[in-house]
Amino acid sequence: MSGRLRTPLPWVGAHEPLPDPRLAWHEPNGLLAAGADLSPERLLEAYARGIFPWYSDGQPVLWWSPDPRMVLYLDEFRLHRSLAKTIRKNCAAEAPRWRVTLDQAFGEVMRACAAPRDEDGGTWITAQILSAYQGLHRMGRAHSVEVWEGARLVGGLYGVAIGRMFYGESMFARVTDASKVAIAALVCTLEKQDFRVIDCQQNTRHLASLGAREIPREAFLNELAGLIRQPGPDWRAMRIELPHA
Repeated sequence: MSGRLRTPLPWVGAHEPLPDPRLAWHEPNGLLAAGADLSPERLLEAYARGIFPWYSDGQPVLWWSPDPRMVLYLDEFRLHRSLAKTIRKNCAAEAPRWRVTLDQAFGEVMRACAAPRDEDGGTWITAQILSAYQGLHRMGRAHSVEVWEGARLVGGLYGVAIGRMFYGESMFARVTDASKVAIAALVCTLEKQDFRVIDCQQNTRHLASLGAREIPREAFLNELAGLIRQPGPDWRAMRIELPHA
């Protein structure tokens, strides 16, 4: 920890606004506040201001806005040769092995993302988070991409959309590269709808390999402010797009 003093972590009541994201702690990076609820209104307020919830069972709701911020500019997505080959082989053949869909199994995708991935068996996608984001999905504010092998869901992702801004939340794969196919399909679909960027929240090697990079939080907030004011697409009329691999 640096020698600078940090302010006490604010506790936000149900009817109080979240703090300015620029007031987030430097260590742990981006921790901004605790408390409040996970109502649709609260979640949309948070995302519109570059804030997201992240906590574990037994903790209060914790709100974050890290600096720098990991983002994926759609025109910087890296369609590696191996991924292009996977898409051609499994999705674009005459008799495709995989089928990619949009908003067909949101709850199932979330539950798959929530499945423990390590020996500790922990997950940040709690029952409260599941319920909250399924509520956003029913409002048309949260969306999923699914990858199917027959009737089996083998990969996917979900996130939140406001205006022309998409906030990626989590992804999963039950077979190799299925989550990469899901994000490639999301990138291609969003590009067709004049989106520019996907918020990836935090730096991971997996996201960096696909072209995501960190930008200063202030740059992210400035870009976000313009994108959320743009009218969003009609998600019910959208069809999934795949890159020409």
